[in-house]
Amino acid sequence: MTIPRRCLAMGGAAFAIAAAVSASAAPAAQFYKGKTVSLIVGGSAGGGYDTLARAIARYIGAHIPGNPSIVVQDMPGAGGLVAMDYLFRTAARDGSVIALVENGPPLAPLFGVKEARYDATKFNWLGTPSVETAVVLLWHTVPVNSVDDLKTRATTMGASGTNSTQAFYTRLVNATLGTKMKAINGYKGLNDTFLAMERGEIDGSPSVFYSAITSTRPRWLPDHLAKAILQYGPKRVKDLAGVPFLSDLITAPDDKLLLQAAFAPLALGRPMVMPPGVPAERVAAMRQALAETFADPAFVADAKKIGLVVNAPQTGQQLQDVIDQAYATPPRVVDRLRAFNAGADR
Repeated sequence: MTIPRRCLAMGGAAFAIAAAVSASAAPAAQFYKGKTVSLIVGGSAGGGYDTLARAIARYIGAHIPGNPSIVVQDMPGAGGLVAMDYLFRTAARDGSVIALVENGPPLAPLFGVKEARYDATKFNWLGTPSVETAVVLLWHTVPVNSVDDLKTRATTMGASGTNSTQAFYTRLVNATLGTKMKAINGYKGLNDTFLAMERGEIDGSPSVFYSAITSTRPRWLPDHLAKAILQYGPKRVKDLAGVPFLSDLITAPDDKLLLQAAFAPLALGRPMVMPPGVPAERVAAMRQALAETFADPAFVADAKKIGLVVNAPQTGQQLQDVIDQAYATPPRVVDRLRAFNAGADR
């Protein structure tokens, strides 16, 4: 039987593609075999990021070509900026260092944080197990039950400080939606805010991740002890079907661009990253290994057992797109964003 030349050409192309994939995997396997990979955590020991990193470390080595050992190293400081600066300036660029960083530092230069002296667009983003959606959460006794009520009645909201995430989103929502939330500073952590809500010291929180509510106060929403009035972020939560989504309520084009940039940290979820300059085939191998880890039934079961959220994995390219889009925000919108982050209402 004579095989048509077109089929031979197609077969040759397929073989060439397969050979190319195999060739790119081989150097990665050769490099990682017998190696130890450092997994840097931009947070403190025992925290949520450290817990997630150690869960990932138990499984990802089996999915990396060459099956290297993984060692977790916590590097807290300056709200995650220390780890980001280390990755940008000091960490080895051969593929032997990966990191799990907080979602704020990658956008810190855009937000005008002077201490953030790195270029987030030059990092190699690997993926995240989830994205975050925040809610405006009120205690059940507060006589506010809708967005319209938030616009007409002043509410007191717990925040850790003037430049905290909670205070930032308070200013942002007030400016774009016309609400009357007032940040009350001095609550160091989420648990302190929740206890203050229970005591009636404050009305609620302006920015609490839905995943944090379900993991730390799983009965609050089902038992109507607290109520979600508004949700915002890169995507809506299906379980909050009756709760308005902020982006749907905003019509002004510049306000929409402002929200898109402001929600970029939430879209990054809990991002994993490699330093700039790592060989492309090792970045590709690590991205694939992370995606396989997030889909690994044993990892998913382990994560669920210890209360980790792995509900919306995103690829490294998706994170790169979020970063690139955020840093392409028009300067006039960036000026507004930085004003909100600096504590001004605009």
